[in-house]
Amino acid sequence: MRTDKIYLVGFMGAGKTTVARALGRRLGWRVEDIDETIEARERAAVAAIFARHGEPYFRAIEREVLRSLLPLRQVVVATGGGTFADAENRADIVSDGAVVWLDVPFALAVERVPADGRRPLAADRAAFEELYVRRAQSYRLANLRLDAAGAPVQELVERILDWLGY
Repeated sequence: MRTDKIYLVGFMGAGKTTVARALGRRLGWRVEDIDETIEARERAAVAAIFARHGEPYFRAIEREVLRSLLPLRQVVVATGGGTFADAENRADIVSDGAVVWLDVPFALAVERVPADGRRPLAADRAAFEELYVRRAQSYRLANLRLDAAGAPVQELVERILDWLGY
């Protein structure tokens, strides 16, 4: 599957940002991280945006940022954990490029994502697990699922490149 845009989706702690940077370097493509773009635009961390304005505000900004990225080509996009769970965002993403799901088991997400408030949706572990289960339904709609648990970043990059035919 040849493409000029790759979206990485998956739950918090799946490694989307890390893999996006490595993949972008390998391809010589631009890398965009939706959460980082939101933080730069809002001049605040995601947790502060949630605390100050709430999740609906954050999701609206997320949608705007995603739409601003649609015209770009030769880019790897690291989505936020909830970006692909939104039906409108998912439709835009699926029609715009190749979608790769970096799948990690819940236990690994818990290990990687502290319940210290930096990730607002991770503070309540029972709700965090429910969110994981709900979002997995959306992630399953990606073009490619990679088991990202314990896989070295370069191995994931190679598997993506092989699948794309690069």
